[in-house]
Amino acid sequence: MTEDSILRGVLDGWKSAVDAHDPDRVAALFTGDAVFQGLRPYGVGPAAVAGYYASQPAGLAAAYELRETRRLADDLVLGYASVEFTIPDRPPVAAFLCVIVRGTGDAWHIAHYQISRLG
Repeated sequence: MTEDSILRGVLDGWKSAVDAHDPDRVAALFTGDAVFQGLRPYGVGPAAVAGYYASQPAGLAAAYELRETRRLADDLVLGYASVEFTIPDRPPVAAFLCVIVRGTGDAWHIAHYQISRLG
């Protein structure tokens, strides 16, 4: 698999779960020791991810565009993307997202997630 296809597979699943407001499905995309930095203090592991997304408003949706990909090792891929989060009746939030995904067998999970708001 290419770096692009690996990242799209993971990020498409992330987008789908975020758009569905399904925090447990978002959290299932992360490794047990994932470092997660949303737009507030960081957390570690799927429980932190689920808690973060459970607190997000209903109607939150994400759209992303991959900007760069790098294979760091056979089982590690880095992705850098621009993201726009939309919430009904609010202005969109533009951000950059950096993820490192780790492969185990045929599955890939997010081991590191760092989002930075623009402007």
